[in-house]
Amino acid sequence: MGTCGPPRQCWGLVVLVLQAAWALGGGQVRYSVPEEAKAGTVVGRLAQDLGLEAGEPEARRLRLVAQGRRASVEVSGASGALVVSSRLDREELCGKSAPCALRLEVLVERPLRVFHVELEVTDINDNAPLFPAARKNLSIAEFTTLPGSRFPLEGASDADIGANAQLSYTLSPSEHFSLDVQKTEEDGESLFLVLTKALDRETMAVHRLVVTASDGGRPALTGTVELVISVLDANDNAPQFNQSVYKVQLPENTDRGTLVIRVNATDLDEGTNRNISYSLQHLFPKDGKDVFGIDRNSGEIRLRGDIDFEDVGLYRLQVDAADQGNPPLSGHCKVVVDVLDVNDNAPEVWVTSLSVPVPEDAVAGTVVALLSVSDRDSGANGRVRCAVWPASPFGLVATFAGSYSLVLREALDRERVSEYEVEVRAEDGGSPPLRASRGVRVPVSDVNDNAPSFAQAVYTVLARENNAAGAELARLWARDPDEAGNGRVSYSVAEGVVGGASSGVARRPASSYVSVDAESGRLWALQPLDYEELQVLQFEVRAVDAGEPPLCGNATVQLFVVDENDNAPALLPLAGGGPGVGAPVSAAPGPGSGALWAWAAWGAPAGQVVAKIRAVDADSGYNAWLRYELWEPRGKGPFRVGLYSGEVSTARALEEADGPRQRLVIVVRDHGEPARSATATLSVSLVEGAEAALAAAGSSSSSSLSGAGLRPAEGGASAVSATNVWLVVAICAVSSLFLLAVVLYGASRWAPRAAVLSGPGPATLVCASEVGSWSYSQRQSRSLCVADGAGKSDLMVFSPNFPPPPPPGPAAKETQPEPPALLDTVSGPPFLGPSSALSRPTPPSRPRPGQAVVGAGLGPRGRAGGGCLAGA
Repeated sequence: MGTCGPPRQCWGLVVLVLQAAWALGGGQVRYSVPEEAKAGTVVGRLAQDLGLEAGEPEARRLRLVAQGRRASVEVSGASGALVVSSRLDREELCGKSAPCALRLEVLVERPLRVFHVELEVTDINDNAPLFPAARKNLSIAEFTTLPGSRFPLEGASDADIGANAQLSYTLSPSEHFSLDVQKTEEDGESLFLVLTKALDRETMAVHRLVVTASDGGRPALTGTVELVISVLDANDNAPQFNQSVYKVQLPENTDRGTLVIRVNATDLDEGTNRNISYSLQHLFPKDGKDVFGIDRNSGEIRLRGDIDFEDVGLYRLQVDAADQGNPPLSGHCKVVVDVLDVNDNAPEVWVTSLSVPVPEDAVAGTVVALLSVSDRDSGANGRVRCAVWPASPFGLVATFAGSYSLVLREALDRERVSEYEVEVRAEDGGSPPLRASRGVRVPVSDVNDNAPSFAQAVYTVLARENNAAGAELARLWARDPDEAGNGRVSYSVAEGVVGGASSGVARRPASSYVSVDAESGRLWALQPLDYEELQVLQFEVRAVDAGEPPLCGNATVQLFVVDENDNAPALLPLAGGGPGVGAPVSAAPGPGSGALWAWAAWGAPAGQVVAKIRAVDADSGYNAWLRYELWEPRGKGPFRVGLYSGEVSTARALEEADGPRQRLVIVVRDHGEPARSATATLSVSLVEGAEAALAAAGSSSSSSLSGAGLRPAEGGASAVSATNVWLVVAICAVSSLFLLAVVLYGASRWAPRAAVLSGPGPATLVCASEVGSWSYSQRQSRSLCVADGAGKSDLMVFSPNFPPPPPPGPAAKETQPEPPALLDTVSGPPFLGPSSALSRPTPPSRPRPGQAVVGAGLGPRGRAGGGCLAGA
């Protein structure tokens, strides 16, 4: 630190530094430095006083925020000390104000904090007293001017303050004159030259005196003025004012030309010695000569320039009244003009520091900006109130006189508001009040706080079987309102397993059937789908954003495979009829054509059932709905076939004219597009009634693979014996099969279900119709019937078993029982219980594959936009 002058001044500086250290506990640091200190002089260890460790000032960017005038101090980046950067002139900074205190703001970043430092610039005696002029001319009449007469002199001024500005005056030795200094509270200090002895012009015409002004500094500085006094004759009465001091109050917004005051002086002389002219001198401030003017004849003082309370609050004027005598005499008075403050300055608001963008997860109390507010007016006109507009999640906190912090008061959400335009409004206390504002733009930065969300929790997609590999099935889309990487979504198929021990198909992951494009969400098939292997595929699609940490959402996709007519009807062995019905044989049961045969008794009445053609179609719905047509013989033959039952019955009574054998060609067609068919050839032998009964008994105990029926005439007693044996075998076989079916049924009821709702194998959709009967599937399954009209959107449930052959006895005629009530469509898994064979199947409506069915989700509901962490 540089030298501080005499020891007493050094002790004062030490005391001020100790006071600054003590004030630190109150939240404000105070330092003192003498003016004219050299650049580089250390004012105080600012970083140490603020509690910063070594190295922290530079790391945390300790710096000053200059306000208004140019700063003459700075913070050393390395040491954190407050040093003088340029010349400090107390008179330039504060004028006559005492004490001269500079308020500084110190910012520390990471975290952002503000400290307030008050720097007092102390005065040194660097200004000598100064008189308005170096020479003063006076004229004093001889004899007529009596001893004790007083002549006002303009005192000296000193720019310093305190003891350095306390002036004392001395006059060079003279037997005729002395000095008198008067001090009053209203007029201040007045200097007079007092005549102590009458003048004699003939003895000395001109008196030259020197007035010396000394200040109270150590060492003291002085200033002088030379008084040149001319001794005059004659005119012995000087003009006199009615007041020695005039006081005027003038608002600062007074217009030019306004009359300030009119002074009046009188002279007891007569003639030209009584004529008075006025002149005006500006005592304070010295540069205010163009502000006021006086009329030389009337003594009216008018405003010529603009006055501003914030620049000059008080004017001191001296009015001289001189007569026209020879020599002329003059009188003097003072005019004190007090400028009244008017609310003519609006508040000023400026941003000293701004920390943006603000993260949307910022906590309440986060400092966004530092602001300074000031008003040049005084009193109530200078008191400023601040507020934030419009209503926003920000507020103002007063930190120091004229300093505010813009802080966060509520939680932010970038997805709702991404940027705020905050306006800080300031209003002073004047009448009317003046206002000012400052806009602050506060952008909000994104945080990954939103997980991808699907529009639906469950997507239902229909796809035709035998689709091409790579065919697009659907498009999924998840919304993430975050921006950039936080909102960039990628899709994937969650690994699920299809099949298992309960379904009879090897377990396979769901990703072996379908895949989803990671960017577009396009769902496409990896391989052709087979309805007979897989009817329903349920899996989850996961949407994961690219945030840190990543968030994800899930949606369940239920893929229903829509059946295509890719399976032709398959013929089954004939069911045995009643009396008079022969034993049927199927040489090659299955798809295609088959050769079957049966017996019929002569004279059988019309409507007698001879045989029942049975067929099954691995497809479902329309594709499995079968109809039976008699292809040959055409025309009016003795037999007919039930359109949907497949029962071959007599169309009329059989006669001998019909011949011993009838060959029937029966075509079984499904309702697919295009339709597929199978052909069955049935040979019916016409025999006597007793032969037909024996043939029926024998056929029930013979093997279906024997290829020919046994006639009673050829077997005799051996045939009856064989029939009894086969009846016993058949009863045992049926009982065993019944027990096995019961065991399997119980095992299937208690077996656990597969995790993924799907099942291989064919599924036959059965609907009610006014004609025909039920179609049967080879396995238990379910399917969805999507109708063009409102009355056909139904779920159908049907039996997985084949219908048992009718018992021996009279064949019942084709009946048409009432159709059962259809199951309503439900959002959860339907009950897949067995059903009995019903008649009147209704043709099912055809589904529309390749599209998602909204709201028809079957199975457990998936999660959409669950907000889960990736991998959770």
